[in-house]
Amino acid sequence: MINAIGHIAKAIGMTKIAEETGMSRPSLYKALSEGAKPQFATIMKVLKAIGGQIQVNPIST
Repeated sequence: MINAIGHIAKAIGMTKIAEETGMSRPSLYKALSEGAKPQFATIMKVLKAIGGQIQVNPIST
């Protein structure tokens, strides 16, 4: 999931995402790189900047 968010952010433009999140471009590249384990708050900032959201649904039994 992190990798996909990173691809979307790059497609939109990391400079724009950096401005909207208040993070630096290098920090974004590091947080969204393969194998990274970014903080939940970072993911939420980036998701908001790219117009995304996380949705949680109950598991049906």
